Amino acid sequence: MYHGYITSTPNTRYDFLVVGAGVAGLRAAIELAEAGRVLVVAKDSLQESSSEYAQGGIAAALSDNDEVSLHESDTLAAGDGLCDREAVRALVGEGPAAIEKLMEWGTEFDREGARLVFAREGAHSRNRVLHAHGDSTGREISRALYRKAASLASVEVRSFAAVTDLLVAGGEVAGVVACDASTRHAVAIQAGAVLLATGGLGCVYAETTNPDVATGDGVATAWRAGAEISDLEFVQFHPTALYLEGAPRFLLSEALRGEGAHLRNAAGERFMRRYHALEELAPRDVVSRAIVAELRRTGAPCVHLDLTHFPPGFLGQRFPRIYETCRKYGLDLAVHPAPVHPAAHYAMGGVRTDLDGQTSLRGLFAAGEVACTGVHGANRLASNSLLEGVVFGARAGRAMRRWAGRPPAAEVHPPDLLFPVADGAELRRLAWEKCGILRSGEELAKLCGRLAATPWSPATPDRALHELRSRHIVARLIARCALARRESRGAHFRTDCPEKKPEFQKHSVVSIHHEEVAFI
Repeated sequence: MYHGYITSTPNTRYDFLVVGAGVAGLRAAIELAEAGRVLVVAKDSLQESSSEYAQGGIAAALSDNDEVSLHESDTLAAGDGLCDREAVRALVGEGPAAIEKLMEWGTEFDREGARLVFAREGAHSRNRVLHAHGDSTGREISRALYRKAASLASVEVRSFAAVTDLLVAGGEVAGVVACDASTRHAVAIQAGAVLLATGGLGCVYAETTNPDVATGDGVATAWRAGAEISDLEFVQFHPTALYLEGAPRFLLSEALRGEGAHLRNAAGERFMRRYHALEELAPRDVVSRAIVAELRRTGAPCVHLDLTHFPPGFLGQRFPRIYETCRKYGLDLAVHPAPVHPAAHYAMGGVRTDLDGQTSLRGLFAAGEVACTGVHGANRLASNSLLEGVVFGARAGRAMRRWAGRPPAAEVHPPDLLFPVADGAELRRLAWEKCGILRSGEELAKLCGRLAATPWSPATPDRALHELRSRHIVARLIARCALARRESRGAHFRTDCPEKKPEFQKHSVVSIHHEEVAFI
């Protein structure tokens, strides 16, 4: 259990506080280092972040036959009419220089001789995706960024602490409350500016590729503090998560299909040609819905990803982490097709920000998956997420420098300690069934009503209770926004409203101050 609040002391006062030690958080911390004292807070450990698990790669228009304008058009097409063009231009325009900087800091991308190797993934018109060690791109980028951040005297990293709330004073964010695992107390940490880089929310769902720490804490804490949340109904479900009894829902990267892996149904038939002209390389939401349709048609629990036609030794060399993980659970991908099933993977929406990461609350910034810059629109283009973390983490860091020297808040009150009285497993099951890949207005309304009726009560909190609160808040926000969006667009599919509607070519916005979901 965590007990009480420790009063802020000089040791818990920083110029800048970065919540999250993935790619976005570390990149921001590096940018902030010259402007003041920086604390990076990692939930659980430095190895548990979505960045660490990112296999697919990082996209940028660096090859000789590619152009920034092509990367922009591919991103806009994937976003299904909801991308913010300025955000996309910032992403793809600053992407090449951002990659060069990563290599300058020691990131080792895969090469053939001296030349970088560029792969193609779903919905990309060119080979523009860089990988590191085959399928450990996020891990390699995180390694290089952490080494760079650790070399800077003004950057401090603390792990095994979970941030549970934002501290607000005079309508401005002035710090956070963190559950400190070593002291078993809740610590109030003040800062001149706070960056949320907390990653995703996949663990709101029963089926997810995300690490256990991805419980939507950033979105939930920002919402509780009064920040605007945008486009949260757009959750990307990765079509190919490993579906083996006793194994985690380990992601089988999109790059496997990019290299030529085939999806087969229970009868061994390739079925994607019935659903999309691009077959296995169709956008992720199309592939996920096609798999669900095939499962309903055949009654099978899963489909299979077939890689058995690849040359001997190729899988172990090109995808070493995937290959060895599957072997650990008794599956040799070179011999047997992998059973796969869709799982929650990535949130396009999140805490609403401008192009510099500034949220609707003064003093609060957000970057990476927790943020909604509008760059992904209704559906993220494959391998744009790591690039977003690098580009917008740097932009947020530069913008936060303006808050250097901000005096400490005179009086900060810790938030309430009320928690939902709910079963966590049941909550995740309901989220998966009612606001997963296929949705309907009737089921979403039932879920909204059920979550709204959940009783809340005071309790002595521990990390599990804080995470339950986060999942409950985020599940309700997803359901509310999905119910309000009476159309199908990108990753959001309503069986009762299967068409896109022009009046919904807008961003959803919700906050604790306004019960109704707005579209702007």
